[in-house]
Amino acid sequence: MFCVVKLKSIKFVLVVLLVAVLLAISFNGVSSAQVFFGYSTKLVPVYSVETDKKQVAISFDAAWGADKTEQIMATLKEYNSGATFFLVGFWVDKYPELVSKINENGFEIGTHSNTHPDMTKLSREAAKLELTTCIEMIEKITNKKIELFRPPYGAYNNMLIEVSQELNLIPIQWSVDSLDWKGISAEEITTRILNNVKNGSIILCHNNSDHITDALPMILDRLISQGYTITSVGDLVYKENYTIDRAGVQKLKN
Repeated sequence: MFCVVKLKSIKFVLVVLLVAVLLAISFNGVSSAQVFFGYSTKLVPVYSVETDKKQVAISFDAAWGADKTEQIMATLKEYNSGATFFLVGFWVDKYPELVSKINENGFEIGTHSNTHPDMTKLSREAAKLELTTCIEMIEKITNKKIELFRPPYGAYNNMLIEVSQELNLIPIQWSVDSLDWKGISAEEITTRILNNVKNGSIILCHNNSDHITDALPMILDRLISQGYTITSVGDLVYKENYTIDRAGVQKLKN
């Protein structure tokens, strides 16, 4: 009986050791433990922020066209609202005077890449060049450090997140998509935002979408009437001592 029990104990120990070895093995950069237990090391940008404050951030991506940008800024100023403009390098090159006006009006500027490619398809070096080229152009005009980056098309992977972090950029997505780029009406844009917004939301709009200038006053008026403060992304996100969960929610560390 003793031999049988001892043999079973030895087999159990060997099985445990074998499992430990297998779980320590990595396949394509992902450990067996991650596969076995169902978790991954996929890096995630900030989609929204965990906060008790009734605060949201509104952002405008600028790549094609600019004729509505000044009216957007005027409306934001009228409602005492902050905002972040994510600028593509070729837009900066074409409209340097508007970059100056955005900055002079007190609105935050982030990079949206230099040529608006799907950056997940680039090499690490090419991705870094996309960011540094655009950043240098903006900083030359504004004399302010760029701290935020929004990936074109919302496409990202670990490489892109790592490169942005190496450049001391916080990668930013959004939790509320206005879908203004689809040409939907001002009322539909407003309804989409109001139906999905909550504390810590980051709202995505575009500086030259068809009905943004009609929608923006309604959006700001109704958010303010609901008690929200509308700020830039930089005033919403945490800059240090934070974590980002799998859903992209940025949280202060306890």
